[in-house]
Amino acid sequence: MKLSVIIVNYNVSAFLEQALASALKAMRGIEGEIYVVDNHSVDNSVAMVKERFPQVKLIENADNVGFARANNQAICVSTGEYVLLLNPDTLVEEDTFEKCIRFMDETPDCGGLGVKMVDGQGRFLPESKRGIPYPSASFYKLFGLSKLFPKSKKFGAYHATYIGEDETHEVEVLAGAFMMMRRSVLDQVGLLDEDYFMYGEDIDLSYRILKGGYKNYYFPQTRIIHYKGESTKKGSLNYVYIFYKAMQIFARKHFSANNAKIFNVAVDAAIWFRAALAAIKRLVGKIMLPLLDFILIFAGLFAISKYWDHAVLYHRNSFFPDYYFYAVLPGYTLLWQLAIWLSGGYRKPVNRSLLNRGIIIGVIVILLIYALLPETMRFSRAVVVIGAVWALIVVNLLRYLLIRWHLLDADTRRLRQRIVIVGGPEETERVLNMVQSMNTPREFVGIVNTQPVEIKSHLRIGNVEDLSELLTIYQINEVIFCARDIPAEQIIGWMNRLQDKPVEFKIAPEDTLSLIGSNSIFTADDLYTIPLQPVYQPRNRRCKRAFDIFAALTLILLLPVDIWFVDHKGPFVRNLFAVLGGRKSWVGLRPESQVSGDPLPEGVLHPADAYPDCAFSEEMLARTEELYVRNYSVRQDLTVLTGGFRKLGD
Repeated sequence: MKLSVIIVNYNVSAFLEQALASALKAMRGIEGEIYVVDNHSVDNSVAMVKERFPQVKLIENADNVGFARANNQAICVSTGEYVLLLNPDTLVEEDTFEKCIRFMDETPDCGGLGVKMVDGQGRFLPESKRGIPYPSASFYKLFGLSKLFPKSKKFGAYHATYIGEDETHEVEVLAGAFMMMRRSVLDQVGLLDEDYFMYGEDIDLSYRILKGGYKNYYFPQTRIIHYKGESTKKGSLNYVYIFYKAMQIFARKHFSANNAKIFNVAVDAAIWFRAALAAIKRLVGKIMLPLLDFILIFAGLFAISKYWDHAVLYHRNSFFPDYYFYAVLPGYTLLWQLAIWLSGGYRKPVNRSLLNRGIIIGVIVILLIYALLPETMRFSRAVVVIGAVWALIVVNLLRYLLIRWHLLDADTRRLRQRIVIVGGPEETERVLNMVQSMNTPREFVGIVNTQPVEIKSHLRIGNVEDLSELLTIYQINEVIFCARDIPAEQIIGWMNRLQDKPVEFKIAPEDTLSLIGSNSIFTADDLYTIPLQPVYQPRNRRCKRAFDIFAALTLILLLPVDIWFVDHKGPFVRNLFAVLGGRKSWVGLRPESQVSGDPLPEGVLHPADAYPDCAFSEEMLARTEELYVRNYSVRQDLTVLTGGFRKLGD
């Protein structure tokens, strides 16, 4: 027997189902066996394994005996030359086992092997390669020096950040999520230490492999998805406590008495430090946004009032009293913030509709209070109204920037998910039927084919080669991959390439009724169709013409400034007057895409110019036109105009 795969499961049936399906694919052509040790799950994990995977060897525990003991149970009865400890919340590539076995066969000093791990969004997981948590390494990590000097072997020791993500290299510690070892080495150094209930046992065993005279390797020539966090919220103080207490067990076993004492003191300090840091972070998180709002709103009101004082009241032989600036204006600001808070505008993630509702309610309240005050205390209503406009602009702009800089999260839960399904015709139809049976609002945009053969379907929006561009032009925020049709290697590759896009990735395992996503399992959502607003409708054509005129007049007024941001300045000026006269439109279609008998004016820009960084094929150009025509809005024209601004002189 060449390979024994051991998976310890606890109440993650859907993840386990996907992990087993991927492991069985990776086991093809290899003489091996798969064990599942179930730690008394109360979901349907055991029944699922018996029904779906009868070839898997199942060990059922009457209690949750912990990770180390459960793995040892299977190791003791397994027979493979190599033993792989694999988490249930993982997905391996089809050739992962083959590549790892080949490397270990060719590297006799390799006692243990770990691979490159990514999370459910395709982001690299730093725990793929780690160092021994010596007191110094732990100190550098806890106090942020490892982030400041990631290339330093000294400061970056904890997560071995000095080793490249794609560089095969010796490491000290393997991750328990994927830990392949020689049985002969386990016979020599011993099994997992059962003193550890959860966390730390992989570090302990990795250290003993090194002490036994063997090496551990980080092997990034294959990848796995590790969803992580389903059993434990890793950012919680409870996780910090459990993990660092496990490190104290490690120190007691492997460090000298003096070093262990120093390490334990450092760990206790670290727990208190992390607790204090978490409390400070929560406090700052609660007050920072209201504080920034107060500063920006008050500063705007102050500037508006000063201008009004000098430009308007001065000519009326009047002025604002001093207390107006230092008492009334702060009062206005606080009333607005109170209204925002009561409306839910300070909840996280950010919901701009609640935010704007609070500002509108605030200005109404201020004006009502104003009407009840005596004449001597009634100051300018114009300042209040202009201040409300300023507040609407500045608080929305602040949140836009904070979201763009990843300092705040937008409330996408209130937004309908726009999804595409990627796969072959049969499986995408099955997944689509499954999605349609669910009850959370979603917009199904279309199907992306994986087969090169042209499939004629009104649901098809393109091929997988154009997935990145399709996500952009259709504003997709959820992608479902059909695992039956797409190899895990390609799924992980697409997730990795698209990880910077605001998109959620889910995988539909073959023959299941679950969608596996980042740290969660989805089984219920409703489907809604996209309302059509064709650009050729008279109302939309009027809106489009009004936008053309408004944009042309604005650009003419700002011509001394905007002309410097356009590539061809002479044609830009001619285009301004051509659009104003109706001979051209800012956004138009290619001649072959026009409706005969009722064409749109010639366009200065094409809908694809909204995405200046994308190189579109002919098919994708046609898709952008189709989307523009079917779902027209003035906002689309504005997006194209801003995206293609430099080309306004073309």
